[in-house]
Amino acid sequence: MNTLSPTDPVNPLNPLQSLTPREIVVELDKYIVGQADAKRSVAIALRNRWRRRQVESPLREEIAPKNIIMIGPTGVGKTEIARRLATLAQSPFFKVEASKFTEVGYVGRDVESMIRDLVEIAISMVKEEERGRTRGLAEVNAEERILDILLPAASSATMYEGPAGNHSFLLADAGTLERPVAPPGRREGDSTREKFREMLRDGRLDERELELDLTDFHGAPVVEIMTTSGMEDMQSNLQDAFSKIFSQKKKKRKLKVPEAMKALLKEEMERLVDMDKVMKEALRRTEESGIIFLDEIDKIVSKSSGSHGPEISREGVQRDLLPIVEGSTVTTKHGMVKTDHILFIASGAFHMSKPSDLIPELQGRFPIRVELHSLGQDEFVRILTEPENALIKQYIALMATEGVELVFEPEAIQEMARIAVEVNQNTEEIGARRLHTVMERVLDELSFDASERGDKDGGEQFVVSAEYVRGQLDAIAQNQDLSRFIL
Repeated sequence: MNTLSPTDPVNPLNPLQSLTPREIVVELDKYIVGQADAKRSVAIALRNRWRRRQVESPLREEIAPKNIIMIGPTGVGKTEIARRLATLAQSPFFKVEASKFTEVGYVGRDVESMIRDLVEIAISMVKEEERGRTRGLAEVNAEERILDILLPAASSATMYEGPAGNHSFLLADAGTLERPVAPPGRREGDSTREKFREMLRDGRLDERELELDLTDFHGAPVVEIMTTSGMEDMQSNLQDAFSKIFSQKKKKRKLKVPEAMKALLKEEMERLVDMDKVMKEALRRTEESGIIFLDEIDKIVSKSSGSHGPEISREGVQRDLLPIVEGSTVTTKHGMVKTDHILFIASGAFHMSKPSDLIPELQGRFPIRVELHSLGQDEFVRILTEPENALIKQYIALMATEGVELVFEPEAIQEMARIAVEVNQNTEEIGARRLHTVMERVLDELSFDASERGDKDGGEQFVVSAEYVRGQLDAIAQNQDLSRFIL
């Protein structure tokens, strides 16, 4: 069994952090078909993070992550591999298109903004974990606050046992009824509170309306400032300042008991979360296990050797990226973040260029290069059926909500995969994303009529055959001009 060193900071909610590369590939196989080389590379990169944490300082600090470039057409699984990897590692994960960035001095996003965004994601992740840890205590506190509101209104009330043992309460005008006697050893007020607690938990007070003073978490105005690259911190700092001022405001609201319980639970969880602890852990997690997925990196590759127009800007973005990927310190409103051990996974189709067209210094920071292959009919069949979130499983579950049993014959699945491959070859290659369009077109009529079909006694079974698929798609697939717009 793998063990962590005593000094290694461990996320107790992350049982998968010490998976072996083989186990990581098995987990990725549950959602992604094929692309064994890419899965192998990212599995090794993730495992190397665990290995690095076992190394004693100061050598630990010298071990840099092995960044990856994934090369392949759209729709073959590049983004899904990176996203599933981040889920496995329970790491802060941020996906951004490299084409969104502009060179310093131009209007647009600067490359450091992706680190600030990664920090915000880490804060949200850690904060959610802290809310989970404090939920039990927050529920107790919320219940006590509800009882504090209910009891003053009933302080002049008479509590009594109903004929079937049901507790009821009447206001002071029912003073002719006899007040209950508290059990021996318990004060009468305690007994009343416990009876209200029992009624609250049983849902017998759900129709009561309460007036609450709640913190208005959404009261801050939206502040947007058009800034040049490098000035984005001004906007985030102003937004943060306004949110702190306005978040202290209290707002009176009238809610029924269940809604009041939810509102108070949220407020109590916010109150119990130690934000200093959250910030410290979020910054640590960003530095030690953050993953940034740089999509469309081929879009910032210069296509020619000329030094004019947008080509200069593309190379400028590469040069701005270089220190971030190499390892530098970025200032955020929550503190300084070192990027030395953030894992960068880049991807691009590289139709019009190649990775060697990147500036040499940036090439050197992406030592692992993996080519992802185009998907064929066999892979499309597996994508439709094998993954845990397979499209066919999704549609069967959706139709079941209407009382329709959806059945796909094996030949129908083969036919949908064949048509998807054919359209990809004749129009634009968009990989497995074509399957979404094909499935929607095949099931268009059923999706519209499902509610009426499911109303019949016992529901209805709808069988999708190869003939049905061809009837829905053949005319469109064979007309290239039409398929460009519809499929």
